[in-house]
Amino acid sequence: MDEKALQRRRCIEARKLLHASLVDAGERACRHFLSAIGFPAGASVSAYVPVGSEFDVLPLAIAAHDNGHEVGMPVVVARDRPLVFRAWIPGDRLEPGARNIPVPPVDAAPVVPRLLLVPMLAFDSRGYRLGYGGGFYDRTLQKLRRSGQPVTAVGVCYAGLEVDAVPRQTHDARLDWIVTEEGAWPTGEPA
Repeated sequence: MDEKALQRRRCIEARKLLHASLVDAGERACRHFLSAIGFPAGASVSAYVPVGSEFDVLPLAIAAHDNGHEVGMPVVVARDRPLVFRAWIPGDRLEPGARNIPVPPVDAAPVVPRLLLVPMLAFDSRGYRLGYGGGFYDRTLQKLRRSGQPVTAVGVCYAGLEVDAVPRQTHDARLDWIVTEEGAWPTGEPA
């Protein structure tokens, strides 16, 4: 088993415990986000529907919507392709997507996010994340950053899942901010 796979396994187990004990983590992270970062004027925002013990970003998605921002949820369209995002409004019907992850229906309007709330299993202080191994967010961030429009990637995770260093490769995209139930901070160290 490679280093990333081993770290993923450990982090999934640790996350289950944190999820059970930190039931208000999403609301706390939302307060930290709004205080430290906030939503850029007019920017579309991507979130995700948490599955299992994933960090709950729905308070942030609802805050974005309530503040007049278009919100999109990620959709896997094919292996080795960037994600696409479909419009979501609180209360909208969702359907099973890839790996049974809830997504907006195929007829939902496309969204091009400029602020992405990115799920992760672990993170380090340099702004690298341990994801699920599909590379979807790395490809998506690379594509969006090449567009010439400003893009901000905010990793959202439990504070207890910070590690000294995430094993990474040259294609791994760096995050601009980290938000946890304990705070929010930029990842200002050079890559």
